[in-house]
Amino acid sequence: MIYKVLYQKDKIVNPRRETTQTLYMEADNIVQARALVEQNTPYNIELIQELTGNSLKYEQEHADFKLTAFGQTNSED
Repeated sequence: MIYKVLYQKDKIVNPRRETTQTLYMEADNIVQARALVEQNTPYNIELIQELTGNSLKYEQEHADFKLTAFGQTNSED
């Protein structure tokens, strides 16, 4: 699934709508999406939204749409 994550660059500065940024990512579920962002960035997550159907198509048609991939390690012992 593809998720849209709205965030602030860090957790220290008070959130302001004008400085909210967006990233798009793939994850199995919303819990995994949040965990990946929290483990790999200092971002203050405001909202995570699953994109499907027309919402996904709309976002993909914009120039800013680019999937962010975090280094994932699959350790199966």
